[in-house]
Amino acid sequence: MDYDMRLTRFSILILLETPIVARISRLFFVVLALCVGLLTLGKPTAAESTPSADQPNIVMILSDDQGWGDFSLNGNRNLQTSNVDSLARQGTRFDRFYVCPVCSPTRAELLTGRYHDRSGVFSTSTGGERLNLDETTIANVFRSAGYATAAFGKWHNGSQYPYHPNGRGFDEFYGFCSGHWGNYYSPMLEHNGRIVRGKGFIIDDLTNKAIEFIEKHRDRSFFVYLPYNTPHAPMQAPEPWWSRFKEKKLWRQKGGNVDHARAALAMCENIDWNVGRLLATLDRLKLADNTIVLYFCDNGPNGVRYNGGMKGRKGSTDEGGVRSPLVIRWPCKIAAGIEIDEIAGAIDLLPTLADLAGIEARTAKPLDGRSLAPLLLGEEANWPDREIYSAWRGRVSVRTQRFRLDHQGRLFDMVQDPGQQHDVAQQFPEIATSLRDHVARWKAQTQPATATPRPFLVGYAEFPLTQLPARDAKPHGAIRRSNPHPNCSYFTNWQSTNDAITWDIDTVTAGDYEARLFYTCPEANVGSTVRLSFQGNHLTGKVSQSHDSPLIGADEDRVPRTEAYVKDWAEMTLGTLHMSKGRGTLKLSAKEIAGAQVMDFRLLLLELKPRSSK
Repeated sequence: MDYDMRLTRFSILILLETPIVARISRLFFVVLALCVGLLTLGKPTAAESTPSADQPNIVMILSDDQGWGDFSLNGNRNLQTSNVDSLARQGTRFDRFYVCPVCSPTRAELLTGRYHDRSGVFSTSTGGERLNLDETTIANVFRSAGYATAAFGKWHNGSQYPYHPNGRGFDEFYGFCSGHWGNYYSPMLEHNGRIVRGKGFIIDDLTNKAIEFIEKHRDRSFFVYLPYNTPHAPMQAPEPWWSRFKEKKLWRQKGGNVDHARAALAMCENIDWNVGRLLATLDRLKLADNTIVLYFCDNGPNGVRYNGGMKGRKGSTDEGGVRSPLVIRWPCKIAAGIEIDEIAGAIDLLPTLADLAGIEARTAKPLDGRSLAPLLLGEEANWPDREIYSAWRGRVSVRTQRFRLDHQGRLFDMVQDPGQQHDVAQQFPEIATSLRDHVARWKAQTQPATATPRPFLVGYAEFPLTQLPARDAKPHGAIRRSNPHPNCSYFTNWQSTNDAITWDIDTVTAGDYEARLFYTCPEANVGSTVRLSFQGNHLTGKVSQSHDSPLIGADEDRVPRTEAYVKDWAEMTLGTLHMSKGRGTLKLSAKEIAGAQVMDFRLLLLELKPRSSK
């Protein structure tokens, strides 16, 4: 109960328990107390955890496939990242900060404060990137504390609600949920589950949306998560930045695809320009002093380029594959120009930011990370040594303040040998044995023997839209993927009534679902009849309109890609299917084929229709 209501009740008790003269003398105060109570009626109480005025805003920026060496602050002479560098000058930087070897695990760890192996993330596609639903996210923590929360960019921890960002504590989401996207210029994206068209180069667009959110919520505390999706392939660097790099001779570039490196660096400078726009917005709105801004990367570089002489890049559990910069600025509280030597990791971000904001990090499961606030605020002189584990596809490496034990059990002195050239296990046998034992124990505690198959969830009344992309489906018969990398692929070569596309789904709510397809079909193939079925019910619809699109992206690529190109997809309403509650196989097939093939298929969108009030 808040102070004003206690005052009102106390005044009424006084009136009832005193003589008549005293009652009259106190009448004025009772009326006053009642007025105060009425005026405060409807205002949030302390139990509703409204942020206090001095609680900081948070802007957390994550880049995709940008390595430790892709910054001028780390000695790279090939580019200038002046805005990210300014965060280090005006704030604090961690010299040894560790993430995961690839994308979705890092995202899982920063979201939960726990190693990704504990949270069900074992792959980067086809459902293996999903974060278990019993995990508490950093957005859950801050929203519970009254913050406005938003994510703009690449999610990569589940597409279908409640794996979707809107189901994990984010009030607003704009971007894509896949692991990579096939086109960066005005692409198909989503806004809170609804398919939308992006505007311009994707990093500029995401930044615009973040700026709009900050402007809208300038008068309350906000938590903005900005997971950019570059310099991940495809290597589509915008012209103003590419023009500065396309002929540039790169300093210390040893081997690799030079144009790929040039494009990556151009994309990094584009990110830095957008970071500058964000910082300028905070200055313009006079929010900079009480806003925590942090910047880091999700794994090592996605190609051969300068990385400080470290061993490994993206996909590796060695130092170069998992070391990231972390710069963090909070002018109100964090000292400027400080470099912290103690090792830290993505698992530390949830407890650290909650601690800095004065929020209790109430999570359903124990955290693996620890709060770095004492280091950031200069309050801890004797920081205990610790171990940080890096794991991917059965390979586990462990880092201490001085040593790294690699996934083959070799020990390296990272102070004397940052390039991991000399195994010192014989020189330090007790340390090597101890760390090997710790790795074995950690594997037993965190890594399941096998990944349990999980269906894709459909039909939450609070989030009626469910996207079922080709990425999450299985092709049957002659149908094939457009590319071996599933994330942004589509299905083609659908030529027979024996062919099919299926999803393993679990319908949460029985009801009627409107089904819409995203497809392409040339005029010569128009007329096929498509059938969608689930647990004995089915609907059919005819492909009645042509929509033929060329492959998109090649003209914008600075180097040839290995991932799929995309198309401009048309949307077709197939009809309404009644779906029973429960798990089963959702099947898309063809009853009749009018031409050479049915269609190229990208996405099935199911929308739970409201129940009739009759």
